[in-house]
Amino acid sequence: MIQAVAIIPSRYGSTRFPGKPLAPIAGRPMIRHVYERAVGCRCLREVYVATDDDAIATAVKDFGGKAVMTRRSHRSGTDRICEAAETLGLDPEIVVVNIQGDQPAFPRSVIDDLVAPFQDPDPPAMTTLMYRFRSSEQARNPNHVKVVTDSRGNALYFSRSPIPYRRDGAEAARFKHLGFYAYRIRFLKEFTRLPEGLLEAAEKLEQLRALEYGFQIKVVETGFDSLEVDVPGDIASIEAHLASEA
Repeated sequence: MIQAVAIIPSRYGSTRFPGKPLAPIAGRPMIRHVYERAVGCRCLREVYVATDDDAIATAVKDFGGKAVMTRRSHRSGTDRICEAAETLGLDPEIVVVNIQGDQPAFPRSVIDDLVAPFQDPDPPAMTTLMYRFRSSEQARNPNHVKVVTDSRGNALYFSRSPIPYRRDGAEAARFKHLGFYAYRIRFLKEFTRLPEGLLEAAEKLEQLRALEYGFQIKVVETGFDSLEVDVPGDIASIEAHLASEA
């Protein structure tokens, strides 16, 4: 099994939810839930939090985690991860997993699914995950990013709109994109140096930059959704989910 390193980007200044990583969920800061889930993943040999905030770094260190300070000027979590990887001196061939800091209830098995394609003889530049929508209402929600793939599971396009468009009005097989990524450090460095693409600018989806510049993204289907915290009102559903797991 490929051994990978996880870096969790975590910034304080969220427009809709300032200080989100420190928001208490079932008595613990959200970033702790994410970190401890990551530590429990079999394929991860190390887990770090990349942050721009002293309070977040202190909180991570207080529960025994590892934090790396980064600049506040980064345009994305991917850029933050890249700086952290350089600070840590990680080998260019190491696979790094990007776990979003606002997903405190993700199933640990999805990280194994995410990393597995790097064992292939011809591994992709990067990997991500998709989950089959359970309702047409979910598929129409612009807050859920959709993905379509080719017959080999490589991404063709990501969009906030329902894709593909069906002229006959029938329901399409639509998949929700889950915001987990894995890539080797050497690709991560190359990716973050690329200018923003036209598709990325239109959809506000960073992964489209990789497609626009000709890189392959392997999309692995998982049977598990991942609950996210976008606004304070999402915490109650997360707590209910965690209680159901206990």
